[in-house]
Amino acid sequence: MENADFFMGLAQQALWITALAAAPILIPALVAGVLIGMIQAATSINEQTLSFIPKILIVGAMLVIFGGSIMVLIADFTREIFERIPDLLQ
Repeated sequence: MENADFFMGLAQQALWITALAAAPILIPALVAGVLIGMIQAATSINEQTLSFIPKILIVGAMLVIFGGSIMVLIADFTREIFERIPDLLQ
């Protein structure tokens, strides 16, 4: 029963880490997409590249800004998982 609780907690923590890692990239892309969509609707310009290029630039900028902290977050989580392996084998 103890292992089941451990794995449920691990799965919950993995989902939380995933959300924390994805949010700094996805939220600005979502906001840019909504703003560009509103501009396109107001001007009746239906060019696909007009929405794609700014979003890809924003995603790239967010990866440059937050990429290091996301990698540290994922590396710490991975290290914590590997440190818990001996406890599971006992």
